[in-house]
Amino acid sequence: MSERAALARGLAEAYMDGAVSLPYALLRSYRMLGLTDTECMLLIQLLAYRQLEQNEFPTMEQLQERLGMSQAEVGKTMQRLLKMGFIAIDDVVDPISGVQSERYNLAGLFSRIADLLSSGELPLRAGTASERPGGPQPAVRGSALGAGPANRPGGETDLYSVFEQEFGRPLTPMECETIANWYDQDGYPAELILFALKEAVFAGKLHFRYIDRILLEWSRNRVESVDDARAHVQKFRSGKG
Repeated sequence: MSERAALARGLAEAYMDGAVSLPYALLRSYRMLGLTDTECMLLIQLLAYRQLEQNEFPTMEQLQERLGMSQAEVGKTMQRLLKMGFIAIDDVVDPISGVQSERYNLAGLFSRIADLLSSGELPLRAGTASERPGGPQPAVRGSALGAGPANRPGGETDLYSVFEQEFGRPLTPMECETIANWYDQDGYPAELILFALKEAVFAGKLHFRYIDRILLEWSRNRVESVDDARAHVQKFRSGKG
């Protein structure tokens, strides 16, 4: 077997372990949030355990093995994240067995990221206008969405680009079609689609099915604008929905 073939086989086997859906905004904002590289990596490991192993409360020994740190160092890092409000520990009871357990809650982290995004301190797209190809670009406009990603009008910042930045990768043809259908067939305003994307980032569920469920729920509740969506979300979070 050639060296190239061996490398390809090794990579293929590695990818079979699965992939973690990681909010791109976390990688762009963790320094602004005052997190160290170690703290950010611990948070990423918690996401990995939850998504790929359905383990919402990994032990200190498991985290120590992943991070290559002593248990004391892991414990100290975890305590700092708890103290700063980036994570919390919830008590949960299995509705079938009645067994009580604990799980890490990362809502505080995503709330802080969402605050940065909504305040404008962290741009929804990576980089500043001066760093993007072609210099300053206008905000999202619905007219850019009628064209597919291969023939977008030049110079416009469209939904496809925003989604690619947040997902940290190019969109698949099916994902591009999903965005087009949201706009062209379902009639969701571009700003509302972006707000649904931000809600997915906040929830730590950055995938298209979750965003589609958000938009469908808003449609059922006659949410037609970002202001409507913001009011609906606030009502739901306050327990009045």
